[in-house]
Order: sequence, then C-alpha cells, then structure tokens
Amino acid sequence: MAVTTVIQKLKHSNGTPVFICDFSPPRGADISVVEQVKSVGADFVAVAYSPGRSVRVDSTVMAHLIAQAGGQDVIFNLASRDMNKLALQNHLLGAQLLGLQNVIVLQGDGFTEKDREVVKAVADYQPTGLIRDIAAMNGGLDFRGLKLRVPTAFCIGAAIDFAREDLDREVALAHSKVDAGADFFITQAFYDIAQAERFHDRYRALNGHHFPRPLFYGLQVLEPDGLIFGNVPAAMQKDLEQGRPPAEIALEQLQAYIKNDMTSIYLIPPILRGGRRSYQTARDVLDSFRGLTT
Repeated sequence: MAVTTVIQKLKHSNGTPVFICDFSPPRGADISVVEQVKSVGADFVAVAYSPGRSVRVDSTVMAHLIAQAGGQDVIFNLASRDMNKLALQNHLLGAQLLGLQNVIVLQGDGFTEKDREVVKAVADYQPTGLIRDIAAMNGGLDFRGLKLRVPTAFCIGAAIDFAREDLDREVALAHSKVDAGADFFITQAFYDIAQAERFHDRYRALNGHHFPRPLFYGLQVLEPDGLIFGNVPAAMQKDLEQGRPPAEIALEQLQAYIKNDMTSIYLIPPILRGGRRSYQTARDVLDSFRGLTT
C-alpha cells in the first residue's frame, strides 16, 4: 500500500480542509474498532499512545493494522515517557519496517502518585530531544552517532497547547521543536479562536516571522457526560446541557475555524465514560460539513 505523509497530503490539498482523527487503541486484542474509525472519513487516523496511562494495543501495531485494512492513511503517536533511547529507536525502526512514516512525538501524561506505586516513568528523552534524534535517524544516524544501514523517512509531528498559562514559554518550546526537525504540529483541543490568534501573534513577535510549520487545530466533539479537555465556554456548555446535538455544536466550531483560514483540523471524537469513543458522532460532523461544501 502506498504511504502518504502528512506533508504530502497538505501539499496536494489545494486548500481543501485536511482532517486528522484521533483514535484510542483498544484495551485488548479487539480489531472491530478499526472499521468504526475508518468510517469517520478523515484523511488520517492518529493512533494514541496509551491514552489515560492505560494498557492498550501498541500505537505502531494498531496503526499498521488500520493501514492494512485499506483505504486509510495513519499516524502513530509515540511518548517519550516510557522507554529509554535504545528502546525508542528500536521501536522506530520497527515502525519503519511496518511501512509507517507519520509519527507524532509527545511527552505522555505524568504518572500520579498512585500510579508511581506500581510503575515509573523513564523519560530518557524530552520530546524535543526525541524529535531531534528522529530527524537524525532520517539522516542515517542513531542516537550514538552510528550509521544506520537504511535511513528512516519519518514525517515528524509535535504538539502545542494554546491554553498554557505561560504562553511565551509555549512559543519558545514550539520554536525549539521546529528547530529540532518537527514537520507539522497538532494543538490540544480549544474553543476560542482568539487563543490561536494570541499564539501566532506572540510567535511572530518573539521570532520575527510567522509560525513556519503546518498546524492542525484541535477540535473536540463534546458529549454531556463525556471527558472534556480544556475550558468549554459557558454558552457551549449550556447548549450541551439543553440537548443540542454534539455534532451540530462541533460543526459550528469547525465552520468558524474554516472561516478564519484554519483548514487543517485535528478532530477529537467524544470520549465517553470508561474510555469508549463515539466515532459515529465524529463521522456525523464530517458528513455534515462536506454536505455543506459540495
């Protein structure tokens, strides 16, 4: 199967919105969820790495299975929290052998005090360092500076959080990830377009130029009893409580993104109690949006 990188897709999109759909791998050897996420109709499925710090199918294996099922480009997430440099680079070579080229590098949520009674973080890399070393692997060198027999060819993604209290620090971190070799970025879910504008304004002010990499803007489809990331505006929360369909609320937010030239979207399907996802609701959002634009 031919592999499309995120950058290649954006290059050939001709201004058409490009969607990444977030996906949680199952908590057991269950591949029935593959068809659920494929039906969403996003351009890429981004397979989360151990969401909720829980035991899940490995993101590279899950991404490979989704790709093998046909008709779906994939991204695998990889956290720097749990493996040392040797293990992470072994893992990346395995991903390359599986035909995976798109990776998003994350730190991974910190373990709670209760978690640390049974597990510990390794954190041999910070995300910026891992991005830098993946870029070096693309140049044919491992973390020791030794030559690989075959260079990797990863399209490297990184994350930004517009809601960080110290925005200048987040801007500096994003700039470091660009310098390290990140090819594209996703943002955490947010609900106020002014947050995106503030980030871009501060980046330009501090660095003297526009943010130089493609940015996929996080849009979470909300459910009244679901897990919510970020601070939801009171009006949106009220709509949910009064029974307005979640897909309708998300569609309105998506239209606002597009109106403001934010055409690369990181779509986060509802996260329900117990970690289940409502991929059908995400599909409803994209179906409605495409129905309005065709």
